[in-house]
Amino acid sequence: MSLYEIFLGNTGRPIHKTGHYFFAYERHFGRYVGQPMTFLEIGAGNGGSSQMWKRWLGPLARIVTIDTNEVCRQYADEQVSVRIGDQSDPIFLQSLLDEFVTFDAILDDGSHHMEHVNKSFDFLYTKLAPNGVYMIEDMHTAYWPDYGGGKGDPRSIVERFKCLVDDLNADHIRDGTTAPSAFTRQTVAMTAYDSILVFEKAPLINKSMKMVGDNSMRINY
Repeated sequence: MSLYEIFLGNTGRPIHKTGHYFFAYERHFGRYVGQPMTFLEIGAGNGGSSQMWKRWLGPLARIVTIDTNEVCRQYADEQVSVRIGDQSDPIFLQSLLDEFVTFDAILDDGSHHMEHVNKSFDFLYTKLAPNGVYMIEDMHTAYWPDYGGGKGDPRSIVERFKCLVDDLNADHIRDGTTAPSAFTRQTVAMTAYDSILVFEKAPLINKSMKMVGDNSMRINY
């Protein structure tokens, strides 16, 4: 079954999702279906989503869900681990890494406040698996002042995303303003959807340009 079919057929704990998100989920997380992996879900909600991820990703996946609400502990089972803490607290986040070592995929569906989103990303992205995926959803809040955002506001993760496109391409910037960083070396792709931002890492990124074929047939313009 597709993830969307699993979502539509849910009769258990509530799941609150926007329809077009499933295109992004299946596109970026589909590689993990049936594979041994560790998935971090920031924000437990009503507990239905962790069950959805478990059913779709399969029995080899370990789901780790975090939330600030103690009531979410009841969502734990043999495949879902629930930990209570603040997504912006580096001590709490480090405790997750101490316990689970690393995460192959991270979905931030937590508070949606810019301060929290940025702090989670700052701490976790560099520690994500070398070929991992980091997705942040519900980022329409990046345009809302009451969530610490706003169009053009430097606190907004969307504004930061725009700047990170330059960081992704730092090897090609010739004016000396942007040096390649750890983000440049780790990141192979960035994708923006309505309300969703995605970062994809790769352990080895082959950026060398080659010309193949019969060079005698080359046309110089």
